[in-house]
Amino acid sequence: MNISHIEHIGIAVDNLEESIKYYEKILGLKCYAIEEVVDQKVKTAFFLVGTTKIELLESTSPEGPIGKFIAKKGQGIHHIAFAVKNATEALKLAEKRGVTLIDKESRKGAEGLDIGFLHPKSTNGVLTELCSKQE
Repeated sequence: MNISHIEHIGIAVDNLEESIKYYEKILGLKCYAIEEVVDQKVKTAFFLVGTTKIELLESTSPEGPIGKFIAKKGQGIHHIAFAVKNATEALKLAEKRGVTLIDKESRKGAEGLDIGFLHPKSTNGVLTELCSKQE
């Protein structure tokens, strides 16, 4: 699979604006990008911590994945994302190795990355995202 690093940690939040204030005013981090991913019904904000990013995720619809997550579990860590060379190839390899996939092929995510998710039932309860830059 050839994971190069942790790309980001996704954190589900009720209110993006209020959460940004916490990360900036209390932790001293700087939000460098806010983006809406319409097809995923989410608005994101990014912070860089060393070489790893924190991605805050606010649902734009109660029916979106983040809206459902927050309704069921509340705010908190949603997923961990690993950088790979090719997300689609990594998904196929994971499936060959017996992992249940959420995405059979990569799709477009925030920051222009190709992304795909592994089902937490196959990953010890951790929603795992594989990310690659467009080649």
